[in-house]
Amino acid sequence: MDIRLKFINRSSGGHQAEVVLFQRNILASIDELPLAWKVIRYCGRDCYHPLVYPTDYEVSTSDEYGNHSPRVRVANGQQVKVTPTPSGRRLGSATNSDSSAEIQVINALPRGSVNVNIYKAGLLMARKTAVAPGQKVVFQFKPTLWISVASQIMQSEAVTSAVIASDNTELPLAGFTSADIVMTGGGSGSDAAPYVFTLENMRLA
Repeated sequence: MDIRLKFINRSSGGHQAEVVLFQRNILASIDELPLAWKVIRYCGRDCYHPLVYPTDYEVSTSDEYGNHSPRVRVANGQQVKVTPTPSGRRLGSATNSDSSAEIQVINALPRGSVNVNIYKAGLLMARKTAVAPGQKVVFQFKPTLWISVASQIMQSEAVTSAVIASDNTELPLAGFTSADIVMTGGGSGSDAAPYVFTLENMRLA
């Protein structure tokens, strides 16, 4: 199911604020930074930016030579395996895993590490690098997005630790088919206020 979102800028900062949206892998290590799923730039006051947030994901693998496998659709509670073939390797179709809350990817190759890439709406959202033969990597995402004002953040690149440590807002999306993400605050000088993000006009599934 797709959740249709609309980011609306009602702040006093005009189009100057850059906004980053990301998800957190609950099972990530402490030093593992999330990736910027979407970066919104130059959205003026009272303007909006539409977003589509699918509840399912896609997974692909890549290697040190820059080769990528076709993407496979996957949902929470499923796993995929990378297996050898006479012509190389193959990322198989999703099957049920032993945990209903996790996405699992297994490197079943006899040799050769792979990178595991997770996509949502065609955009890179998470990555595990150098997954060795016989290893399994696990992703677990809550049905939420995190949003923050940041600068010099590139889409699909790691969100800096400074952004993670700063004020960012968790947006729970479970049970909705659409919602508006409204940004207020901002400004300059003595009238400046912190940026605030709220959900409005939520429609239930």
